[in-house]
Formats: sequence, C-alpha cells, structure tokens
Amino acid sequence: MTFEQIRTFLWVARLGGFRKASERMHLSQPAVSTRIANLEAELQVSLFERGPGQLILTKQGQQLLTYAEQMLFVEEEIRHRVGSAAQVEGLFRVGASETIAQSWLPEFLQAVSTSYPGVNVDLTVDISGNLRNGLLERRLDLVFLMGPISEYSVKNVALPRFDLHWYRASGMETPDLTKIPVISYSYRTRPHRELTSALAQKIGPKTRVFTSASLSASLRMIAAGIAVGPYPRVLAAPFLAAGEIVEFDPDMPVSPLEFTASHLAEPRSLLVERSAEMAAEVATRWHAEHPDEPLPT
Repeated sequence: MTFEQIRTFLWVARLGGFRKASERMHLSQPAVSTRIANLEAELQVSLFERGPGQLILTKQGQQLLTYAEQMLFVEEEIRHRVGSAAQVEGLFRVGASETIAQSWLPEFLQAVSTSYPGVNVDLTVDISGNLRNGLLERRLDLVFLMGPISEYSVKNVALPRFDLHWYRASGMETPDLTKIPVISYSYRTRPHRELTSALAQKIGPKTRVFTSASLSASLRMIAAGIAVGPYPRVLAAPFLAAGEIVEFDPDMPVSPLEFTASHLAEPRSLLVERSAEMAAEVATRWHAEHPDEPLPT
C-alpha cells in the first residue's frame, strides 16, 4: 500500500468517479483504475460498488476514507510543520467574485506564489452562486464570495466589506429613477435582490433594472449615461478620477457587500486553511491602503 494509492482512492471517493479523479490528479484514467485495483487486491476487499454512471463506497471503502483523510492531512502537516512550505506541490483551485478580482486578489495570489512556489493556481472568476456550487461540488478549494455559506460542512473566514455608493454620468442632472435604468450585479446575487426590492418599494414595480456580472462594463455604462447604480467607491475610483462619473444620493441606502473566504472544513487542508487566513490579512491591508473616502474635489 502506497501514499499514491491512498491519495488516488481519496480523490476518486471525493469526486465520485475515475475520470474526474484522473483530471484532478493529471493522470490517465487507466492509471487511476490500476491504482485502485491494486489497492483493492492488496486489501482483499472491494472499495466501490460500480453502478451505472456512479460510484458508491462500500462499507470497507467508508472505513478507508476516514483513515485516508487522516493520513493525507498528517502528510501535509509534516510538510508544513517539519519541512518547508516551498516543498508543498499540487493544484490549488481558487474562485473569486469580480469585486475581489478587481481589488486585492492580485496581492493574494502573489502572497500564495511567494509562500508556496511549488503550487499551481487555477483561478475562476464568477458570480457567488456559481462559486458556492463549485466549492460544495469539490471543484474549487477556496472561494471568495458574498457569504457566508451556511452549510455545516463549510468554514467561513470573514473578510472586509465593501460599502456601496450611487453613481451617475458626470454630465447628467439628478437622475429620475422612474425613467433611467438602474444597473446592478447579476440577477442571481443578493445585491440585485435587495436593490430590486428597495426600488419596488420606493419607486414602484416598473423600474428598469439592467444587470451585469462585469463591474467594469457596468461602470462604463454609467459613465456613458446609459444607467445609474450603486458600486464600491474603491472600484469606481478610476472613473471618478477621470471625471467620467460622480456620486449622487437618491435617498436609497444599500447594504454593503459582505465577503468571506470559504472552504470545506473536512477533509482538512493546511494549504487551504492557511491561504484563507492569508486572504484575510491581505484584504485587511488592502482596505487600509484604499480607504472608502470621497476623492478630493
């Protein structure tokens, strides 16, 4: 029995299939199947029940899964505690919302690269709902999203929030929200839901609402006078500095964006846990260097 066989078994069990495990481990599917077959032969038990389109752990497979997770966590802990973090290798799958991608994500990735030079990062930028699903389906290891995720299996590390402010094109008079569209985050997000609810209560149900998952595209639309909307001041700063947009107060406050660094609590991974802590440190430092204050006029 080898660590590679145990590691392969763990990924097949986690991902529910040989093909997914082969993609995750960068191995051919026959290589994964051979490792599992050799492990079953050595233990003289079947670890999976092979049904149409799915794999189900047997009783013995469930028992081995508990030991496998413990073994690989101990191996990783040895590398971190006894050896050097530079020896840690593998693929680290990170997901981030665009708000994070356009703020402190580059500094975080630089910190990860410096601390773990042997780790390859696979980055996904998407809306929070998709990031949540990717984490729960084990397609992502660590996600920065509008959280927290309420499932008991997820650990959430709080991150600094982003306050939202309303913007319009610099040449536009005070907007009439019954006539000009309001642009918001993607319709499958909390900010969009809260904004449409507030607009319906204050303006009425016929308010026009545009949506976009791209913050830069949204701010360009505001600068072009196509719409108005609430966005983080730190991300609007380039447009404010260029004189393309200005803030205004429609007497409709919106809740700040609350973010978390979220990951699965089990099986534990020191790389993921330490990276979540690192993200909180990087984000706190970034927000201190980019205070949410109006630009001088």
